[in-house]
Amino acid sequence: MAQKTTPSSPIKRSGTTAAEPMQEPANLLYDKGNYTWLGISVLVVAFGFVLMSGTTDIYSTTKIVIAPILVLAGFGLGFYALLKKPATK
Repeated sequence: MAQKTTPSSPIKRSGTTAAEPMQEPANLLYDKGNYTWLGISVLVVAFGFVLMSGTTDIYSTTKIVIAPILVLAGFGLGFYALLKKPATK
């Protein structure tokens, strides 16, 4: 059986008192470039949907060819923005 042991003194952690809060820099998963690409992809998808809503002509080339290509390209840019590794400093 495992023996239960207790520490003889409490564990001291530096900077955990109320007078000294620990200040660690936040490590974000993505950098500014990733968010820029993500914003561009949202705009491309939105523009594709605007083109898809277009005029009353259902069979226009813009509605059935160009707009879906723009929407798919926007989703592709979004995946690229999420999978792109941030630049190391």
